[in-house]
Amino acid sequence: MDSAVIGISFGGKTLVAGKVKGGNIEKSITRKIYNRAPENEILAEVFNIINEVIDDEVAGIGIGVPSLVDVKKGIVYDVLNIPSWREVHVKEILENQFGLKVYVNNDANCFAIGETYFGKAVGYANSVGLILGAGVGAGIIFNGHLYSGTNCGAGEFGGISFGEKNYEFYLNDAFFDYKYGVSASTFLRRANKKDKIALAIFEQYGFTLGSLIHTILFSVDPEIIVIGGPLSKAFPYFEKSLRQKINAFPYKHAVKKLKVVASEQEDIAVLGAAALYFDAQNHSLKK
Repeated sequence: MDSAVIGISFGGKTLVAGKVKGGNIEKSITRKIYNRAPENEILAEVFNIINEVIDDEVAGIGIGVPSLVDVKKGIVYDVLNIPSWREVHVKEILENQFGLKVYVNNDANCFAIGETYFGKAVGYANSVGLILGAGVGAGIIFNGHLYSGTNCGAGEFGGISFGEKNYEFYLNDAFFDYKYGVSASTFLRRANKKDKIALAIFEQYGFTLGSLIHTILFSVDPEIIVIGGPLSKAFPYFEKSLRQKINAFPYKHAVKKLKVVASEQEDIAVLGAAALYFDAQNHSLKK
């Protein structure tokens, strides 16, 4: 990983770009964008932020976007909170602009591969990165390599039916407003003050998340699950009930070997986007 790579994290109203080298971000820029702007205006913002961090050391560019992605062609579809980006050939456009290899994937997959190269999943061949926030997304690492699936749909565990809806409905941050009329961030502040109601709500959250992890164990059987996203900040308050639920999994050997941890890497969005480049250099699965 001696090469320098630009990692770009695409939020609905924010662009973050960083030059990543040796596992460190040497230069980082955050820029607000007008998310209702036309496609070409937002592309111009991407060009500008790349120009501010690029230099002769940069060998490639990785981009994480909250959308469906044709990974092979680098086309993004229906980017969350950016109405004009319905079908944008990001890889082709940026490769023509900068003459570098460009890799594009969704934000959950970037999180997973970022943790594999720079975070809690370093040294593990089979892992899942699980993001809990505005949605519930996951990325799967199989035999040291990012597995996106045929249509970049691998790891969409949030869409699996649960209760009257699906896991995403019960585990994303909007559920707290819907169910209790109070935001998840408010409950977190209250939990930090040992508020009993907030602690009980996060306890229930842990049981629900544990049910989702049962599904992940049945379908993927990872060595480690790394939890990220805004709700990972509440991990200390739902960890106990989460592990109680996980311990009810029928295959005790899998439970004994499984590790479940919260991400501690604040810059994982940029690092994860950059890690797409390093993952692509691993053309065959690691032995």
